[in-house]
Amino acid sequence: MAEEVIEGGEAVETKVPHQLARRWTFWFDNQSKQTKQGAAWGSSLRKIYTFDTVEDFWCLYDQIFRPSKLVANADFHMFKAGIEPKWEDPECANGGKWTVTSGRKATLDTMWLETLMALIGEQFDESDEICGVVASVRQRQDKLALWTKNAPNEAAQMSIGRKWKEVIDITDRITYSFHDDSKKDKSTRSRYNV
Repeated sequence: MAEEVIEGGEAVETKVPHQLARRWTFWFDNQSKQTKQGAAWGSSLRKIYTFDTVEDFWCLYDQIFRPSKLVANADFHMFKAGIEPKWEDPECANGGKWTVTSGRKATLDTMWLETLMALIGEQFDESDEICGVVASVRQRQDKLALWTKNAPNEAAQMSIGRKWKEVIDITDRITYSFHDDSKKDKSTRSRYNV
């Protein structure tokens, strides 16, 4: 998008940023840096940057490490502005997450980018239902999790899960778990599958 501005009698073309439908925030958490054993989860969680234009997204994306380059036990998040990537956040409290695992770093990076673009591009029919996405880098297997607001809304969750599989181009089954289940039991059971 360009706009002409008159400067000193000459028309000068200026670029107008492409606004996104909503603001998004990148977050980073390096759990291996928690110095005290038993430190509260999220104590190392840091807000990186909030953006609301296509240009800012690409500038940030080009400057920030890909998930595959992060140290083990690090989490990289992109959530809607105003929502913290925590179960305790009011927007996430009644929600859950779709999860996909990746054994290959290149695949993780591709799925991460495709998910980010689908989120900022409002590609999900139930985009209001989505809180954000988390890339979790681990020693054995990395994970990508798409967090949503209202876990009991099965129709919305199934629609989101099917669309996400299409976005990240996988055929393997993915599972959805409720945050409430995860809080109670480390070995979470899946509630929905696509």
